[in-house]
Amino acid sequence: MRQILNVPLKNEYLITISDEKFSALKETVDSFTKTQKRLFVVSKKVYKLYSQELELNPQEVLILNDGEKEKNFKNYLKIIKKAEELGLTRKDVLIALGGGVIGDITGFAASTYMRGIDYIQIPTTLLSMVDSSVGGKTAIDLKDAKNLIGSFYQPKAVFININFLKTLDKKQFKSGLGEVLKYAFIEDNCGYKHSLFLFEYLTLGCEKVFEQEPLTIMRIIEYCLNLKISVVREDEKESGLRKILNLGHTLAHALETITRYRKYTHGEAVIQGIFFVLRWAYSKEMISYSYYRLSSELLNKYGFKEETFKYSPEDLISIMRRDKKAADGKITFIIPSDKKRVQELKLTEDEVFQMFQTKE
Repeated sequence: MRQILNVPLKNEYLITISDEKFSALKETVDSFTKTQKRLFVVSKKVYKLYSQELELNPQEVLILNDGEKEKNFKNYLKIIKKAEELGLTRKDVLIALGGGVIGDITGFAASTYMRGIDYIQIPTTLLSMVDSSVGGKTAIDLKDAKNLIGSFYQPKAVFININFLKTLDKKQFKSGLGEVLKYAFIEDNCGYKHSLFLFEYLTLGCEKVFEQEPLTIMRIIEYCLNLKISVVREDEKESGLRKILNLGHTLAHALETITRYRKYTHGEAVIQGIFFVLRWAYSKEMISYSYYRLSSELLNKYGFKEETFKYSPEDLISIMRRDKKAADGKITFIIPSDKKRVQELKLTEDEVFQMFQTKE
């Protein structure tokens, strides 16, 4: 099976979603880059699992360790230096082969090397397939601030092969489901040409999702990406509509930072952020009780439970204050406002502190 999606921006590109053999993926990449020198930036796990199947040339490869902590300035410089050693010019290409961390740092390196060269995304996790590989957000982290250094820089192509998911561990697969579920809560804001009924599809199709039934997995990737493309087409650089993609992320980034990325995967943290704003929205009568319960039940259905945090609100708010979305002394949240709809709210620190006191 193969599905092609178009990202109709100024620098237009295609997304290929398939379950073809890795030999076909190799042929596709080779054909796409046949006139270019290449540098593959690959996560250590992915290299160990797939370097032989993809017939990677060790001379073209830079291997980085796995984990969010690797999305740093030191590894960014490694990519730049390796590209220079290989003699890459503006006509050549970087290829990100891995999850969101690899995609983000490779994209950022591509955006800055010689003021910008081509890069290709080959995402290997569900989270990167449904979200981070598409849309052109690139970044590296500082010690206490996620994605503070970055750029908007679109890839030349995205090649998604769901066979990578066969070796993805359950925790990381569940992390990807966190981003999938996010799209269910924002669908009606996205402006897609017709309703995809993602909320309902995920409610009814949970068993097939966990079984990783190929057609179901390809469909949810397609649905999420169609929604994201619709948003990015309208607002490429997050000046308006694209902010809705940050549902759950204000608290999520604070949780990731305060735990040094050791307790939560990104998707798990996003779901905690969604629980947080759902409960607050219901307490403010912004959403109905029936939608609040349906939403909570959907998250529960996928194995997520709302947690009571042992971290002080003051510490979490201190991190939120340094978030790149904060401005004018206020912290930005994306809040549910109706079934499958959200809105942006800018809250004072006192108002955010009160959010932590909210009871169901």
